[in-house]
Amino acid sequence: MFSQTNLSRKVVGIAAMALLPLFSAQAADEHFLSSGAAIGGFDAVAFHTVSTPTLGSAQYSAQYQGATWHFASSGNRDMFAADPAKFAPAYGGWCAAGASKGKKVATKPDQFWAVVDGQLYLNSSEAAHKNLFLADTSGTIRKGEANWKRIFATQADRL
Repeated sequence: MFSQTNLSRKVVGIAAMALLPLFSAQAADEHFLSSGAAIGGFDAVAFHTVSTPTLGSAQYSAQYQGATWHFASSGNRDMFAADPAKFAPAYGGWCAAGASKGKKVATKPDQFWAVVDGQLYLNSSEAAHKNLFLADTSGTIRKGEANWKRIFATQADRL
């Protein structure tokens, strides 16, 4: 026989297990901004201008779409502020290959990225970057664009 306390603990435990996927998705969203800045604190302009991932500094920051963006210089910050849509990564900084599959997946901007036709695309892994994005760039982008309209407001997938 269960005591009231044991039954309450079981109910709370079952409820917590049912909510675990929601907390995992929230954790993925929080991971995306874990540095306190969008795209892990990397300078979105530097991908375009020096073709290399460059960490930004809180000293040179700007706000865009509810996030703080860091830059390596005041010049890069000013370029971004003048036209943020030109420099911000596609799909809100989520994985381009993931978006093509209808999922929001956290990225590794320092490792897996490409600028295609002036747009920055980030990816989550070597497999996503090489086997999906680079193997069929235009197809991946086309599918990502179509899916992004549906998934932009959803929680991220588990890491």
